[in-house]
Amino acid sequence: MKVSSWRKTSIAVLSIALINLGMASAASAAIVDTASLVTTDRATDLSAVRSRIERADVRAQMEKMGVDAAAVDRRVASLNNRELHRLAADMQNAPAGGDAVWIVGAVFIVLIVLELTGVIDIFKKV
Repeated sequence: MKVSSWRKTSIAVLSIALINLGMASAASAAIVDTASLVTTDRATDLSAVRSRIERADVRAQMEKMGVDAAAVDRRVASLNNRELHRLAADMQNAPAGGDAVWIVGAVFIVLIVLELTGVIDIFKKV
């Protein structure tokens, strides 16, 4: 049985299309914020991190924990630009008291819920 050339071409095109269909990759899209596009100066980030590390209370806490200040300086200097910028931003945005406010709030809410359900009796009725 003789197969015509247009059928051979059609079969070849269909075979290639089926093979490529399995190899198709999905495209992804995301919103890009301005902060990730704006390049920052390494020297600015480095000085911001070092100024916070060189504070007397921070140095005292590092000594109390047995951390060598020179080792910290070397590690900060060895960070790449992205890591250094992330560290500087985290240090800038970190709350002064840590998460203590959230913990106190969560404990308060738990106590109120337990009081309302009758599990505990904080507010004694006289």
